[in-house]
Amino acid sequence: MQQHIFVLNGPNLNLLGQREPEIYGHDTLSGIEQKMKALAREAIISFRQTNSEGQLVDWVQEAGRVADTLIINAGAYTHTSIALHDALRACKSKIIEVHLSNPAAREEFRTTNYVSACADATIAGFGAAGYLMALTATLDAQS
Repeated sequence: MQQHIFVLNGPNLNLLGQREPEIYGHDTLSGIEQKMKALAREAIISFRQTNSEGQLVDWVQEAGRVADTLIINAGAYTHTSIALHDALRACKSKIIEVHLSNPAAREEFRTTNYVSACADATIAGFGAAGYLMALTATLDAQS
């Protein structure tokens, strides 16, 4: 049976490769998507990005209905969105949280995290490779 994996990205991640490359690296979001799809084997990857909190909540709810795994980089909503937290709590999919940087080693406001409490695993600080690590772990767990 094919796995269905949602990869959801929050605000400003569409600017990867341009915005603060010294923190977030030079990879673009479309480049990360291409690498994930090449690695996906037989899995179906639904890869999305939004700057809208409500859209992200809607997609988490959709993932909870149809995805085996949700890989999520909620961006700044990680630190602010109780609505996202509540949607993740209701999500029936396995949840892997990804961050390009290590939020705990950055500004004080980034130490608040509404996603981690809902996640089965968190990968942070490995740049774009964190997405591939999450996908590899997901695929290996299903092998």
